[in-house]
Amino acid sequence: MGSNPVEDLIEASSGVHYSGFHMEQPHTPEIEQPTTSIDDSFHKQPFIIGVAGGAASGKTTVCDLIIEQLRDQRVVLVNQDSFYHTLTPEELTKVHEYNFDHPDAFDTEKLLCVVEKLKQGQAVDIPKYDFKSYKNDVFPLRRVNPSDVIILEGILIFHDPRVRGLMNMKIFVDTDADVRLARRIRRDTAEKGRDIGMVLDQYSKFVKAAFDDFILPTKKYADVIIPRGGDNHVAIDLIVQHIRTKLGQHDLCKIYPNLYVIQSTFQIRGMHTLIRDANTTKHDFVFYADRLIRLVVEHGLGHLPFTEKQVLTPTGSVYSGVDFCKRLCGVSVIRSGESMENALRACCKGIKIGKILIHREGDNGQQLIYEKLPLDIAERHVLLLDPILGTGNSAVQAISLLLKKGVPESNILFLNLISAPQGVHVVCKRFPRIKIVTSEIEVGLNDDFRVVPGMGEFGDRYFGTDED
Repeated sequence: MGSNPVEDLIEASSGVHYSGFHMEQPHTPEIEQPTTSIDDSFHKQPFIIGVAGGAASGKTTVCDLIIEQLRDQRVVLVNQDSFYHTLTPEELTKVHEYNFDHPDAFDTEKLLCVVEKLKQGQAVDIPKYDFKSYKNDVFPLRRVNPSDVIILEGILIFHDPRVRGLMNMKIFVDTDADVRLARRIRRDTAEKGRDIGMVLDQYSKFVKAAFDDFILPTKKYADVIIPRGGDNHVAIDLIVQHIRTKLGQHDLCKIYPNLYVIQSTFQIRGMHTLIRDANTTKHDFVFYADRLIRLVVEHGLGHLPFTEKQVLTPTGSVYSGVDFCKRLCGVSVIRSGESMENALRACCKGIKIGKILIHREGDNGQQLIYEKLPLDIAERHVLLLDPILGTGNSAVQAISLLLKKGVPESNILFLNLISAPQGVHVVCKRFPRIKIVTSEIEVGLNDDFRVVPGMGEFGDRYFGTDED
């Protein structure tokens, strides 16, 4: 099959080499047996934001600004307005007496069902309410796919404690009553086809009372209160910054502070899409795998120690910067780890690279049969290279060898493309002072101890030795 360039999938999106045989068979360390169950807890949960406030307070503007600044993430907006009940024929005859700002006007059970499905990674169909016929079946349903961020927006989105309990962040948009009234008159006459007399009558009968009775009391549940709504750009910038911080933290990162997952972007996700596709050609697989590996290596180097340094620029000015860590070496776990050597050499000129070969005997048995490492490795920071962290057994064996050679545990930086949660647990529990840097956390392991969704046998696909 022909190659698929990343642009089709995403929218703007010679060192010393050691070799030698190790004849001794060191004692194999006791290794924790991984579980193969794929737990739902490994599914990355979306960050859910609730945005409440009075009608015409600027909630939609705030949501739009947040979405605009999070353009490199998958964000979906779910409006509470979509879940108004369809009015019965009897209610339609008295539509002017119907209180659309009362909690009972909304189908909260359906809203809860939709949000729960999105949390579980399922696509949903959301109705669009017609404010002229007061029905929710006039327009085609809107398909909403699972996303990194879900924004729930509505005047009473904080009213039901079950809905509040789903939210990671709650925002209340606080705007003066006269400003809200002026906006409501303009909106309802233009968008909903109502005359100004009807709007004012409804406001005096229902809207103001509902705000005082139901909406304003929910303000106390807000984590953030935004005065002036969409005009408050400072508040929105701070909120977006907080969201980005939370999105960059996988659930496992909260358990293991020595685990680092590089921040996902559409470019990174697009490259993952290509190298995970079983139909991707070897040429494209290598090209995009190399790009991802380079990102992981660069990110990993950022966790090494540095010293402050001042230099004189060509303009005669002094620049205060940092000096790179000097005593480095790479160690690749043969053979997949060798695919990461070029990226490391490109980043670290003349770096020494050692080798470790761990022969697999069955799914859980590990036996070291080959190693050649720099003689002064105990005095260096070591970048351990293996693109896949699966059960963690090979990693434990490799790290144990480095420790036996005198490398301090805190001097080991383990770099890989994808990591299974089971492997992360095994390595981090046994070696809490090493650092793991990866580009994505997987769902888990299947019954054959293979990483899923994974990308197949990485070494075979990268070096072109697969059966096809």
